[in-house]
Amino acid sequence: MNIAVYLGSSGGNAPEYAALARDFGAWIGKAGHSLIYGGTATGLMGELASSALENGAKVTGVLPDVPVIMARRHPGLTECICTASVAERRSRMIELADGFVALPGGLGTVDEISEVMSLASLKILAQPIVLLGANGYYEPVKAWLKHMIDAGFSRPEYYFNTLITESIAEAGSFLTLHNPSVKQH
Repeated sequence: MNIAVYLGSSGGNAPEYAALARDFGAWIGKAGHSLIYGGTATGLMGELASSALENGAKVTGVLPDVPVIMARRHPGLTECICTASVAERRSRMIELADGFVALPGGLGTVDEISEVMSLASLKILAQPIVLLGANGYYEPVKAWLKHMIDAGFSRPEYYFNTLITESIAEAGSFLTLHNPSVKQH
């Protein structure tokens, strides 16, 4: 399975974030999956990619032709896809993915996973979506989604293929069980 992961290019302020990125990268490799991500070597992105590579995963970096981003390119990428813009990068990652995961990150992470969730709510995408946090990172998102539903701006069925968790095991099971591209036994 090709798993697109959105996450911070910085490391955050708690060691649990880097540990989560490393552990999830290891899970991707050990489970025989491939990683698709933003392609840089910095912050949580670098932790995730290096760990995935160390554990045998194919790692594809999708980088927009933006000098500050290209300068941070991970040197160990299995494949590098360069795009003309950030918008093209996002489209390409969505096109390649069998599942989507957001680890802790900033505005770019929120922007990318929100787009995926919006496309899923319109039934344009059917792949599983996981917000995988540490230290309660995605609890405010869970509360915000509930608030949108309670206020009449969203519906529970929009999130049929979305999981918010802090468990890699739960995230892995969800990605596999809710994935239309994975044959169920």
